[in-house]
Amino acid sequence: MSLPSSPPVLRPYQREAVARAVAHFRAVDDPAVVVLPTGSGKSLVIAELARLARGRVLVLAHVRELVEQNHAKYLAYGLEADIYSAGLKRKENARQVVFASVQSVVNGVDAFASGDFTLLVIDECHRVEMRDLERARANKPASYQRVIEALRGANPRLKVLGLTATPFRLGQGFIYHRHYHGMVRGDERAFFRDCVFELPLRWMVRQGYLCEPKRIDAAIEGYDFSRLMPEEHGRFREPELDRVVRGHRATPGIVGEVVARAADRQGVMLFAASVDHAKEILALLPEGEAALVTGDTEASMRAASIQAFKARALKYLVNVSVLTTGFDAPHVDLIAILRPTESVGLYQQIVGRGLRLAPGKRDCLILDYAGNPWDLYAPEVNDPRPAADTEPVQVACPACGWANLFWGRRDGELVVEHFGRRCQGLVEDAQGRRSQCDFRFRYKSCPHCDGENDIAARRCGHCDGVLVDADDKLKAALGLRDAKVLRVALMRIEQSVNGRGAARLRIGYFDEEGESVVEWFALDTQAQRYAFQRVFIERHLAAPGSGWQPQGIDEVIAGRHRLRAPDFVIARRTGRYWQLREKIFDYAMQGGRRRLAESAGAERVM
Repeated sequence: MSLPSSPPVLRPYQREAVARAVAHFRAVDDPAVVVLPTGSGKSLVIAELARLARGRVLVLAHVRELVEQNHAKYLAYGLEADIYSAGLKRKENARQVVFASVQSVVNGVDAFASGDFTLLVIDECHRVEMRDLERARANKPASYQRVIEALRGANPRLKVLGLTATPFRLGQGFIYHRHYHGMVRGDERAFFRDCVFELPLRWMVRQGYLCEPKRIDAAIEGYDFSRLMPEEHGRFREPELDRVVRGHRATPGIVGEVVARAADRQGVMLFAASVDHAKEILALLPEGEAALVTGDTEASMRAASIQAFKARALKYLVNVSVLTTGFDAPHVDLIAILRPTESVGLYQQIVGRGLRLAPGKRDCLILDYAGNPWDLYAPEVNDPRPAADTEPVQVACPACGWANLFWGRRDGELVVEHFGRRCQGLVEDAQGRRSQCDFRFRYKSCPHCDGENDIAARRCGHCDGVLVDADDKLKAALGLRDAKVLRVALMRIEQSVNGRGAARLRIGYFDEEGESVVEWFALDTQAQRYAFQRVFIERHLAAPGSGWQPQGIDEVIAGRHRLRAPDFVIARRTGRYWQLREKIFDYAMQGGRRRLAESAGAERVM
């Protein structure tokens, strides 16, 4: 093949991504991640890093299309590189730079354990199957683990860089621990330690580097997947998906609408729920204008169908979970989603097929017939959305000042409730070492050392003492004759007057049968207000860390919408009365086995 006379010109953000990766590895050996949206040119970033590297470079991808694409971008510099991929019928491993499929390298890993590889680049690195290598060694290592262990065995200072558009894994959240903006995103045991560069999709669209996605939620006319429950690993089973869509009377109407909206579109991709569903869709599309690709499609037929679609000999391409990564057809300007997506990562990969720029392409129309809940521009993956009326809210940390982003609720501009547990900010010690801020918005106190722990912790992180499980507390109380356990359905806050005519704050906790337990507080003196703040407000505040300190009964009652009720209360009989002894908050977050009825805080506090 003829080589270009001049190398490609990187866009400014691509140059910055390269510079940040180089600066990171000059300082430390920790594995790092670069996050760039689909269609932003990760292949050019990989090529430039490989060109700059002093030692040998291995670039891994999980499909042969990506291996070929990344290799071609490197050749555009006028340089040569090897390919090691059984799918491409090449097993070369002599040049400084090698582009390879991960499975081919695993099958011939001894050929890569020479010790002269200094940089490992992993494309689509969200596929790396581990939290860390130490934990993985206890089990059978997965593909990427085996390659990393082999290369590190020969070179302990191996640099590992991952690139992805979707830096999260289903059921695990973010694949890296620290973000260069100064915050913690993922598990501290994550294999990738740092995200060194990231560009949001919205910025890429506004700058004209990517096409604008225009989403239409057509679920009202589509399928009802709401009753489906994912398996333990978080994915939907194809037979269950097929049960919803098989012979569904909505399918002909949906396909008809897609065809009508595609009248002035260049290329259309349809994502089906199952193979049978895809065959039904194909039969309803214009004859001779569509093809179907599944995991079982014969290789030559699959290649021919994809090539015909890219050449625009076909207008429609139907697939079942096989064209979400490593597929590049820039003219695609309509995507129809006829299946639920288990994760925001999969949703972004699907939509990303239509975001590349192409001549005559004005935008990409996204038709979602499955009611997928994901926000394309602001994915929140660390925690599931707790309720439909919650939204991302900004919460400043009282300790370090970091502006956290949590799910929550607002009353105008005031954040009246949030579900954050721990500050996401990074702080530096005197030696310049960065670690996560220790402040916890919600916590479980250790009965042995009074240390603060995550609400789901089983052992104290300070003294290693056993923390009492919420279910164990309830079980123990239910076994006592002089104890009362209420599942709180309502918390009522009101003013009362005692026998001497003094005003008191009365807090009543009621279950669904009307059983109740009551506690009283006096707020006349500074000492009483301080005690009330510590024993009541700090525990009941729905937006902990907000610093609200009411100074009187009227102020508490006026702000009762800022308070949350406990899930359970435990009282013990003292003479003729019941004395409140224990409140259990965040029962579901602690892994409690009882299903709590869903109700908004405003409906539970009066």
